[in-house]
This record gives sequence, C-alpha cells and structure tokens, in this order.
Amino acid sequence: MNDAWVCAVWLCAAYFTGGIPFGFLIGLCRGVDVRKEGSKNIGATNVFRTVGKKWGLLAFALDVLKGLVPTLLARGFAPAGCRWLPLAVGIVCVVGHMLTPYMKFKGGKGVATAFGMLIALVPALVGAAFAFFAVLFALSHMISLGSCGAAAFLAVTIWFPVLGSPGTRNIPQCILVTVLALFVIWKHRANIGRIFRGEENRIYLFGTGKKSTTETEKGE
Repeated sequence: MNDAWVCAVWLCAAYFTGGIPFGFLIGLCRGVDVRKEGSKNIGATNVFRTVGKKWGLLAFALDVLKGLVPTLLARGFAPAGCRWLPLAVGIVCVVGHMLTPYMKFKGGKGVATAFGMLIALVPALVGAAFAFFAVLFALSHMISLGSCGAAAFLAVTIWFPVLGSPGTRNIPQCILVTVLALFVIWKHRANIGRIFRGEENRIYLFGTGKKSTTETEKGE
C-alpha cells in the first residue's frame, strides 16, 4: 500500500473517530437525550448543563482525547512522504465532531476536539489560549465567550513564532488552524447573538448563581 492510500486510511479513521458523539452517548446512559434538552447540542457544555457537572467534564475529556490521540499517533507513525498528515488528521477529527456521520452530520461546536488536536501540535500555545479562555470564562461565566475568545487568540498567534509555534515557517498549519478557529467562531454565531442581547446562559462551576427565565430557556 503506497503512502497516498495509507494517508487516505488515516483520514477516514480520523473522521469516524472524531465523529463519535460522546456527549450524546453519555446523556443516553443517564437517561437524557441532549438533543431535546437545553441548547439541544451534543457537546460537553450542554451535557454539563442538562446531565450534570461530572458528566459534562467526562464528555469534555473524551472530546479532547478524540482530537489528541489520533493526532499524536499520526505524528509518531505518519509515512515519510506525508509530513502534513498529523495536522490533517487533527483537522478531520474536528470536522468529524462538528459534522458527525453518526447523527446525520449534525454535531457539536468542535472546541474540545480542536483543543486536543492543538495540544498535540503546539502545546505551549494551546496552554496560553486555555489561560485566555479561563480568564474570559471566570469573568463572564459564559463558556461560549471563552471559547470564541480562545479561538480568536489562536487564529492570530498561530502566525507568529511564539510559544512553540513555527509561525509562517509552516504556512499550511497557519492557514488551517486559522480556518478552523474561524469555523469554531461561526458555529457559535447564535451564542454571539445572545451575548449581545444579554441572553446568553451562564454556568457557575462553584455554586448555581442566579438564573433568569431567559437563561433557563436559552442554551449555548
């Protein structure tokens, strides 16, 4: 089997791995169809809100791993003629999460899976993006705002040789990560509208906080 076929197999496997709807499966195991509750999204945030905190954290961890593990494996076992494969595998995992083949191509927003993929590629830069997310979330209690802020941070900083990023020495990585970050932001367009209208749901890790009627009805 030549390198082209090997790479094609890697990418197909990455897509079907990234598409595993862990959030939906966890919800079913707990007797909750997350597609019908909260924001009706299968991602970890909606699991956190509708099933419970520990189950949301489990969904987040599994979504991170399905971006991290395939990308790491591709880095270790990619054919010599496919140096681009780790990045491509990571991107395809994220696309699989967003457009899962198991649920009529309706998936999550890709933040956790993209986080896992980028940990494998530029861990220090991802650490900085996560810190940026944490600050925004701590100030606003809105995961959507933190996610969009972190995505925008990565879309800009990936172009510069900082925190382990090769910057413009790896143009394909810069372009693909930027496109992915913008796609994540686009997937949050409904959230962005609610943020501007002051209607976005807030999540309090330590305590329940005060929820208005709008916040209860609206989800991320």
